[in-house]
Order: sequence, then C-alpha cells, then structure tokens
Amino acid sequence: MRDQDAPTEPVDAPLVPASVSLPEITPKAVVLSILLAAVLAGANAYLGLFAGMTVSASIPAAVVSMAVLRLFRHSNILENNIVQTAASSGEALAAGVIFTIPGLVLIGYWSTFDYWQTFTVSLVGGVLGVLFTIPLRRALIIHARLRFPEGVATAEVLKVGASSEKQAGGRVRLLLGAAALGGGCKFAEGGLKLWSESLEGVLQLGRSTFYGGLNLSPALVAVGYIIGLNTALVVFLGGAVGWLVLLPLYQVLVAAPDAVTGVAAAKTTWSGQIRYIGIGAMLVGGVWTLIQVRGPILQSLRQLVAIYGTRHDARSGSALLRTERDAGVAWLIGLTGASLIPMVLLYQSLLGQNLFGAVGLTFLMVVTAFLFSAVAGYMAGLVGSSSNPVSGVTIATIMLAALLLLGILGQGNPAGPAAALLVGAVVCCAAAMGGDNLQDLKTGHLVGATPWKQQVMQVIGVATGAVVIVPVLSLLQAKYGIGEVTAGHPHPLSAPQATLMANLANGVFGGSLPWHLVGVGMVLGVVVIGLDARQARRQSALRFPVLAVALGMYLPLKLSAAVFFGGVLAEYVRRRRPSSETSTEDGGLLYAAGLVTGEALVGILLALPIALSSVWPSLAGDPFQLFAVPPMGGWPGLAALILVGLLLVRSAQSTAGAVAARRSLNGE
Repeated sequence: MRDQDAPTEPVDAPLVPASVSLPEITPKAVVLSILLAAVLAGANAYLGLFAGMTVSASIPAAVVSMAVLRLFRHSNILENNIVQTAASSGEALAAGVIFTIPGLVLIGYWSTFDYWQTFTVSLVGGVLGVLFTIPLRRALIIHARLRFPEGVATAEVLKVGASSEKQAGGRVRLLLGAAALGGGCKFAEGGLKLWSESLEGVLQLGRSTFYGGLNLSPALVAVGYIIGLNTALVVFLGGAVGWLVLLPLYQVLVAAPDAVTGVAAAKTTWSGQIRYIGIGAMLVGGVWTLIQVRGPILQSLRQLVAIYGTRHDARSGSALLRTERDAGVAWLIGLTGASLIPMVLLYQSLLGQNLFGAVGLTFLMVVTAFLFSAVAGYMAGLVGSSSNPVSGVTIATIMLAALLLLGILGQGNPAGPAAALLVGAVVCCAAAMGGDNLQDLKTGHLVGATPWKQQVMQVIGVATGAVVIVPVLSLLQAKYGIGEVTAGHPHPLSAPQATLMANLANGVFGGSLPWHLVGVGMVLGVVVIGLDARQARRQSALRFPVLAVALGMYLPLKLSAAVFFGGVLAEYVRRRRPSSETSTEDGGLLYAAGLVTGEALVGILLALPIALSSVWPSLAGDPFQLFAVPPMGGWPGLAALILVGLLLVRSAQSTAGAVAARRSLNGE
C-alpha cells in the first residue's frame, strides 16, 4: 500500500544487518534512558505550557547518549538508538499531558495537580499509544514507506556518531554550550529580573487597539528555527489576523472594554472574545485532518490482517528476521485490556458510580485513541512529529466526549467537564506517543534495531515521564502560575492548549460557549482550507495548514513573533547552505535543541525554592531577584535575543564549513 500523494522514503538496507545481533537493552542503556526521559519530559512540559508548542527531542537524546556511552568500553549504535527511543517517549508523553491535564486546574476540578490520577491517565494514554503503533509499524514504515523526516535525521546522527568520535564530541559541546546560553538567559530574566519577559506596546486609533509584542525567549526562537520559516510564518500570520485585524475590528463593531486601556485592553478583548474564533478554526482543522488521512489510514488497517504476525510471516510461515519482530499479539491484547480497568474505575467514581456511562466513556476513549494514534503516526510520516496535529484531534475527542456526557449527565453537571478532559487527556497522550513512536521505529528500521526491544523501551520511557510529570507541573504552577493572570502570578505560563480544552469542556456543559464567535472561526477555517488547496494546485512552497493558522490566532502574538524570528533565521541559513548539504548536517538544529533544553531546565530549577520554602522559609518569594522591577524593561533582553540569534546562525554556518572541508578531504 502506498498513498499516491505521500512522499516516500527509498528502501535502504539497515546499517546493522538482521543476521548480526548486538546488545541493545543493557543496564547502562536503561539507566541513561530513564535519566534522559525524566529530564526531557520536564523540559517539554515547560516549553508546551509556555509556548503552546513542543519539539522532538530524539536528536539531542541521541547526541547525549553517544557522548555518555562512549565512556564505557563497549557500546554500539543500537544501544544509542535504544536510549533515544526511551528518552523521546518521555518528552512525547509530556506533550500529551500538558495539552490537557492543566485544564482540570483551570476549570476548578483540582486546586493542585492530583498525583495518582495524573499518573494513571498519562501512563494509560502513553501505553495505549505504544501498543496501538505496534500493528501500524509495518503498514506505515515498511509498506507505505513514508519519509518520517525526524526519524531519518536521528538515524543519520546515530550513524555519524558511530563513525566519528571527534565529530560526536563536537556535537555534544555544541549542545551543552547552547543549553548554557539558553539557561543563562532564563536565569537573568526569571531569576535575577534583569529584564522583562517581553516587549509590548499598542497603537490606539479611536476605539481600536493595535497591539505589538515580542517575547524575549531564546527557546521560542529555537522552536521557530526547528520548525522552519514556512510553518513559523503561517503561525505568525494567524496571530496577525487575530490581533491586528479581528481584535480592532471587534472593538469597533461590537464593543471595546471600558475599564482598561492600552495593552490591557488588547489582552482583555483577545482573551474574552478573539480566542474563541481560534477555537472554531481549530475545530474545522481537526475534522479536516481526519478527512485528509482517511484513505491511507483505512488502507493501513486493512493490511494489518494480512501482514501482522508475531514470530512467523502470515503468508509463508517462515521465521521472521530479528529486525521484523514486533511485540507479540498476547502482549498487545493483554496490556490493552489491563490499561482499561483503571480508567473504567476512574470514570465510574467521577460519574457517581454510573457504570454504563463509565463503560461508554472507556469505549469512546479506546476507539478514538486508536484512530488518532494512526492519524498522528501518518501525519508524522509526512511532516514530522513537531508538526503533528495533536491539538486538533484532542479538540475533536473532547467535543465528542462532552456531547456524550451531556446526554448522560445533563447540562450543568460539574463532573461533565472533568470527565471530558480526562478522556481527552488519554487520547492526547496516545496521539502524541503515536507520532513520536513511529519516528523512533523508523530510526530503528534504518539502523537495524529490533522492533520489540524498542517497544519495550518506549513503555519504560512512558512510565518515567508519568512518574516525574506531576512534580514538574506542581513546581511550575507554584512559581509561574498556569493559564490565568493573578496578583501572585502576573505573567503566568499561558498553557494555550489546556486553556482551550478547559473552555471547550466548560462551554458545552455550562452553555457559555460563544457559538457565534466559534462559528466565525469555523468559517475562517474553511476559507484557509480553500486558500491552502489553491496553493497546492499552484504547487507553491508556501502552504497554509489550517491548524497552524488557528494556533497562531489562539496564541499570544508576542509568542508567535518570537517563533517567526527563529523561522527567518532558519531560512537565512538554508539559503546560504551548499546545495549538497543535507538538513541533518545543520548544527543549528542541535544548537536550537540545546537552547530549548537549557531554558526549560533552568525555568524548572527556579521553581525549586518555592517547593523548599516550607522547610526553609527564607527561600520564599524570589531569592535570586536583584530588582523588584527590571530597570530597563525588556531592552537588555532584546539585545540578548539578538546575540542568541547570531550565535545560532554562526553554529549552523560553522557546521556547514566543517562538512564542506571534510568532503573536500575525502574527495567527494
């Protein structure tokens, strides 16, 4: 089976042949996997709550793995692949959790994050994501041969590390240097308070407010560099439409807020009205995504009966090669069944011992989790995990669950929004894992790994992420606040997806959802789809994926502006890169990943004093703070951000020069 319109990857022989058996799951690999999965889960949780986007951590995990395992006498490329597989599973789970679980705090169901319920939901969702991609591996990787760009890039990094100790060491130094810079900027802004977190201003024309802003975060610039100019530009254009067109137009035609002026007036109109237009566009985007991939997914599912086996090929009865062995059917069925039991019990307690409703919710959860894991896997094969439409499929799930619960519980029931969010959380985790897992399995396919061993390590990565995610969320809530501006947290982590999910669930049950604004967003979504189809017919490089446009409308403009800056840097580097150089040789990607990781880890560490203040009262507040109010506002941060951009470009160009010199010496 092959989708006619899907770019495919040529068939390559694996680096390690199936006839060769190297150690893969070793004690040192397992320990390193757990440590990296915990670190990257925390980093991605911070980034997702802050920026509303997450990025794949497979390449940074592979680089760190190569550096650490080289310290041992015996290590090999398959061990490194095992480590990056488990580590990236931890960060993917974090993406699923932070898009939904904070919504339970925002709707008032929890005042703080419940450890065991969050652990259960994230573990079940992550495990289902792993299990549901087992039967899809052959259909999407071997038979459809989708390109899985991040999986291919990670395989190239692993191959370079296996062949060149000097180059691997240089990559590690690049990663650590970037992490130190990203972390240093975060400490200066969030710890010492040397500068503000953003530059903002407005232009007032009559009743209309025209807002402009730039977040001074190196991590956001790095995200823009990683996703590239096309996606960053589309997200920014969505933000420009929301903030510079729809917002002032709404103030003129409907009403401008009377109690506030300036920046506060713009934010009040955006948060109270314009965001719901973004929700409508996202709803259309989620449905459109399902329509787009229905054919390939149905073909994949039909092939499972013919090509899926445990130890023997279904057609010939011959023994499967090592590189073709997935986890067995018994494990797939047994673990899936075991995963459903805690969810039935959780839903039953939430719905007042309503067993019928709990079973119905669980059935909906399983069906949508499998469907959307397949959708996420297919989309990851086309455009990569970082561009996966997880938000769109989660919105669709929450809407379905809310409508089902509305019929069971009735309007106004306080348990309804929480139950809908918990269903959406499981599905979101499964979908996030689906795309990431298949990228890792693609990497394994290229280097010659054993699939069932990768699948075991994916479960270990999920379990690690589930253990650490609640302490990280609790720290971030205590230090920065999540979603809502309060006196104690005037600049909270925006948590855009979680806020969106909470608004949807609350709006359906409370009847407060402004459907007229949602309808406007749906119409705009259809217009964007038409515009994108027109670009496709013209074979234009600039496309307008509706979910990216909708996300831009929903995000604060200052965030999308910083992401756009990173995209511009990526395009500048791309245009100056020799045509013979591949994207996997771009040191800027590794530098960008280091910036994200360093800023996120320091952001989490700055929250530790709050956690320790109960036993050490002098740590209460901000113990590192030098100024109550940054003396020069955001201008020092702007200078720092420009410096980060220059170093990011320099790292990419330096790598390009090194690659060209190496090829010249080799006579290529």
